[in-house]
Amino acid sequence: MDALPGVPLHPRRALLPWGACGLPKEVGVEPALRAEGLTKAFGRLLAVNGVSLLVPQGSVHAVIGPNGAGKSTLFALLSGALRPDRGRVWLFGREATPLSPEARVRLGLSRTFQVSQVFPGLSVRENLWIALEARRGLSPFPWLRARDRAWLAERLEELLERLRLKEKADRPVGELAHGDQRVVEIGLALSLGARLLLLDEPTAGMSDEETWRTVELLRALREAEGLTLLFVEHDMEVVFGLAERITVMHLGEVLAEGTPEAIAADERVQQAYLGEVVPGYEGA
Repeated sequence: MDALPGVPLHPRRALLPWGACGLPKEVGVEPALRAEGLTKAFGRLLAVNGVSLLVPQGSVHAVIGPNGAGKSTLFALLSGALRPDRGRVWLFGREATPLSPEARVRLGLSRTFQVSQVFPGLSVRENLWIALEARRGLSPFPWLRARDRAWLAERLEELLERLRLKEKADRPVGELAHGDQRVVEIGLALSLGARLLLLDEPTAGMSDEETWRTVELLRALREAEGLTLLFVEHDMEVVFGLAERITVMHLGEVLAEGTPEAIAADERVQQAYLGEVVPGYEGA
């Protein structure tokens, strides 16, 4: 499939939609995420107003919009960091509206932040081990601890392989390149049993090469781990190359939602956002 008209693609970052990769899309009986009528005000500022969202299991969904559109507030509502004034959230078929962020993590949701949440003085291996042990724990019975440690060690090696960090496993995370630190952060989420990843600008601050590697890694992890991805991103090359569906927010509301092709052709989106973000953008 050709690049979307008007969206310039770097030759080293020829990102293709998921459908072009031939990856199977797992759609569960219940969606990974369903939100209905989410509303949140801060004083007189209505940050999110009646936003609904449906993200099937195994899908890849992007949320875009200009600064101040309400994207970060929406993610805070979905992750449980904020409680909505109105509206409800379901995770994998279970209502999560009253649940804490920790309880939502136990249901399989994990949110990565724009600022990496890692232990910079510890090695990659140590960071992942801590997260794995926090999830799995060790049996109080000595004769079962060897079994638990064996499982942890096996899962750790599997993650290092899938994250493509095996050669850097014993280096302090703080010494890694920015892109690798973000990959470690994703690894921490997987270590905690994430099935749905909320990614805040996963390629922010990365070079072209780091961005390409991260996008390819997300594709591979989605297939290997059966992940559902919901991400906010300002890089339109990444958005149009990675997402299966796109929700466009503007002034706290959903302006449009659809496939990348439909969003590219939507005049309202071009006027509100794409024409400013991608110079020369003319739509489909």
